[in-house]
Order: sequence, then structure tokens, then C-alpha cells
Amino acid sequence: MEARSIRLDALGSRLATIAGLEEDEFDFTETPAVGGPEDDIASVSSQLPDLMERFTKLQRQIDDREHKFILMESILLDEELSKQVVPEGKPVNSGWLSSHYGKRTDPFTGKTSWHGGVDFAGKKGSDVLAVASGIVTLSETKHGFGRLVEISHGNGYLTRYAHNSKLLVVTGDKVEKGQVIAKMGSSGRSTGPHVHFEVVKNGKVVNPRKYILGSAIN
Repeated sequence: MEARSIRLDALGSRLATIAGLEEDEFDFTETPAVGGPEDDIASVSSQLPDLMERFTKLQRQIDDREHKFILMESILLDEELSKQVVPEGKPVNSGWLSSHYGKRTDPFTGKTSWHGGVDFAGKKGSDVLAVASGIVTLSETKHGFGRLVEISHGNGYLTRYAHNSKLLVVTGDKVEKGQVIAKMGSSGRSTGPHVHFEVVKNGKVVNPRKYILGSAIN
């Protein structure tokens, strides 16, 4: 009973962490506050039947609570993992937005062209980050893109990171959100150090703006 109680405490603390509750809001390490007038017990033996009944009831409560906690943990973890595979945030720690998504003046020809992503300019060799967890489906040099990393996140999501100076992952690698996957560069069709960032949803390149701002709706 004591061992299971300790397990429930640990499981409850984990659930509170996953759910984002404050430590003092739902503290499993604290003994629950109880109280009541002191009972004048005539004899221990006279209380044994009642004690055994309460013990059995407590055991059933622990069984029930443990089952529900396990289910809650599974649900919360599914939700947390779902959040991790949706692109969110910038692919750089430092740098600035140098080109938006959509129509623009081509930097080489001066003519109006379509830009299927956004560019973040910065210092050559700075970190390029995965914006969601996933599997690397491409890590190689590709015409126009230079050294390119492509990551599949599931649920129809794919992200691309182009013009890198160095690739730090290979095809088939599993990456976590925020992991450094490449170093910023100017490979391919590029005028200077930057990362060209694309978000693909169900096979179609989409505006990354809402994903960068963290306001994407699944």
C-alpha cells in the first residue's frame, strides 16, 4: 500500500507538470490537510472490524485512482506530443526577417517573383533550429536551395531549411523541437548568410507567419 501510494504521488506530480499546474496549486508531496475531534477509543480490538472495512475501502480507492491517473497521463502525453509536431516558432535564435512570403522583387533578376517561404538573415555559422519534432526526410544539396534539410512532422506537416553552410543531420534522423540541425550559410541561389524557411501542409506550401507566431490552428 505504501509503495503504491508513493507511485501515485510520483505519477500525480508528473501529471501536474505536464498540465502546467503551479507547484503550490497541486502539490502531491504534501500530506492532505485533515482534522476532527479526538475519538475516545475504548479498545483497539473493538475497532478491528471497522478498521478492516476502511482498509479494504482505501485499497479500492487507490486501485481506482491509479487507473484514472494512468489514463490521464496517456491523454496529456498525447496532447503534449501533438503540440511538439506542429511547427511553431522561428528556425533561428538570432537574426532578422529579411524577406516575406509571397510576391517580391527577385534579388537577382529585379522582376516580380513568388517566394514560397520566409528568409531569416544572420551571421554565417549561427544555429538553424527545427521548429517541431520529426524525421529528417532529406539532408543534401539541392539546386537553388543549396544545402537543404527537410523534416516530416506527421499530420501532413513538413518544414524546409535552405542555404545552410553545414548540415548536422542526415536522412532518417529523429530530431526534437529546438534541436540544432544546420549552420546558417549562403549556399545555393543566395545573396548572403540566411535560412530560407518553408512550411508545407498536406503537400502545399503555406504562409509560415502564423506558425512562426505560434498561432497556427490544427
